[in-house]
Order: sequence, then structure tokens, then C-alpha cells
Amino acid sequence: MTTTEAVPDTAPDVATLVSRARDGDVRSYEQLVLRYQSRMFRLAIKMLADRADAEDTVQEVFLDAWRRLPQLAADDAFIAWVYRMTTNRCLNVIRARRPRVDLDPDDTASPRADIQPEQAAQVSGQLVALNAALGTLTPEQRACWLLRELDGLSYEEIGDIVGAKTTAVRGRIARARAQLSEAMKPWR
Repeated sequence: MTTTEAVPDTAPDVATLVSRARDGDVRSYEQLVLRYQSRMFRLAIKMLADRADAEDTVQEVFLDAWRRLPQLAADDAFIAWVYRMTTNRCLNVIRARRPRVDLDPDDTASPRADIQPEQAAQVSGQLVALNAALGTLTPEQRACWLLRELDGLSYEEIGDIVGAKTTAVRGRIARARAQLSEAMKPWR
């Protein structure tokens, strides 16, 4: 899955691309996919902890979005709409399978190549522990936490995506943070 998120200054905005795609312009929709699929994949891989499931989920989301594009109320709502579709599809995948977390330390690259092997092993261990701890959260907590911490979305945006009130989102994130903090105590 190769993507580029850099958007040139002369590139059309999201609403323009969505409008063109609604009119059947496949190239405009391809630009939307290229622009946002890596964000959706990052969310899906963290929620599902399985690369194949994440890739399938993102592919299904963008295929479904293409089919349902005429139902989108406002062209500029596309990003939130795709986030919501990705989150909901991930939640459905999680509910459909037995609770599990597949961790592959080889897929978890060290964020810095210049660190010593001992440090790299520690960082790798921390990432494995964090992924395992994420797997212990409820799917709803995990979704809210990932949308906040990975994508930096506001509580209101997350509430729109997951279909919950802002206070519920705050509570889910607070519980997730407390649970993750407890799980990561050995690494401090």
C-alpha cells in the first residue's frame, strides 16, 4: 500500500474533488483515495492489529464510499465521513472475531535508526507492550484514543465519527489513557 499525503498548493480542495467524483470523474476520486488512504490505514492497523485486515478494511471503505458518494450530504464532509466509515468497519471486524492481538515485532520499525541495539530492543519491547495494551481496550475506547492521539482530532470530531457525545468521548479517552498508563508502568 503506497500512498502520498502531500498535497500541492495547486491541488483541488476536498470539496471540489468530491463534487467532480460525484459527477463520475474517477480520477478525482483516485486523488481522494491517494490523499486519505494512509490515514485510514494507520487508524485501521492500530485498531485491528492485523495488516491484512487493515488493508481489506481500507479497501472496502473506499469502495463503499465510491458507491455511496451520492448519499454524502456535503462535499466538505468527506474526510469525517470516511473516518466514520473506517472506524465503524473496524469495530465490526473486531466484534466479528475473537478478541486477539497479532503482534509482529518485525513490522514495528524503530522510530530512530541511529540508536544503539539495546535501546532499539527496549523501544521495540515498548511498542509491543503498547500494542498489546491497546488490544485490552474496548473497541470504542481504542477508536477514540487512536483518533485523538494518532490523528489529533478534536473531541467533537471524534464524537461525530464514532457517533457519541463529546462527554462520552472524553470519558472513553480518559479510561483508555488510565488503562494504558497502568499497562505501561513497567516501561517507565
